Amino acid sequence: MRLVLQAKHIQPSHLLHLHQLAGMTRGQQFIQIGEHAYYLPAQTSASDEILDFCHNQRIEAHYVDDQHTLSNFKLAVMDMDSTLISIECIDEIADMMQLKPQISAITESAMRGEIDFSQSFKQRVALLAGLDEAMLYRVIEERLQLNPGAQQWIHSCKQYGIKTMVISGGFTLFAEHVKRLLGLDYAVANTLEIKQGKLTGQVLGNIIDANAKAQHLVQTRDALGLKHNQTIAIGDGANDLAMMSVATAGVAYHAKPVVQAKATYAINYGGLDAISGLFST
Repeated sequence: MRLVLQAKHIQPSHLLHLHQLAGMTRGQQFIQIGEHAYYLPAQTSASDEILDFCHNQRIEAHYVDDQHTLSNFKLAVMDMDSTLISIECIDEIADMMQLKPQISAITESAMRGEIDFSQSFKQRVALLAGLDEAMLYRVIEERLQLNPGAQQWIHSCKQYGIKTMVISGGFTLFAEHVKRLLGLDYAVANTLEIKQGKLTGQVLGNIIDANAKAQHLVQTRDALGLKHNQTIAIGDGANDLAMMSVATAGVAYHAKPVVQAKATYAINYGGLDAISGLFST
């Protein structure tokens, strides 16, 4: 495995201290793989001392499996809300109805894994009944923003021929917009029922919950003729864990503690472009 370091503020003094902590010889050096990224190859074991130092310095530090490289991956599956984009769309819709505190509380509980996602989703959608469809487009125009590094990460995927897919427990309207915005290959999400230009508070078809996310990843992987070790999944909430578990590498992006604890890797300080650095060699 290799030790990968990433941060805009990495200084030679950081590298020197880590060189000493790693017990490296004079001939061993960190190799720069990006403007703000370095790696040290051929690490036989992880060092808690190194990880603790980097955490205290807000440096992304990961011991990465040598098989986990951009050239080996062929499918990247990503959550949307709070992962590819900076908002929870349903919370922003609720804000326009002056219901954000009620719905955000349910969202947070679901993302922490405290309540069943499908149950929480139905509760939240029911509260949106009567909302004018035009408000959904206002959320896109006024509030939907990509998370830092999203475009760079997808560009890296395209460079390496990695298929990209967003699987969201949110809504199709937003997922399709993000798909077009980033040039993704696939998008899967929930479809809101709309009658006479207003939300009914119901969802059409099966809810995209944790199990559905995992199933869609596996189905797409198999349809592309790929193997388990060619897939990665990226998310931030408890409903992403099943999806992440069926990929060879699960990346927690600024995620809830329960997700960080179970993920293969966790990006806590940088943008989504840090995933490119993570898997570069």
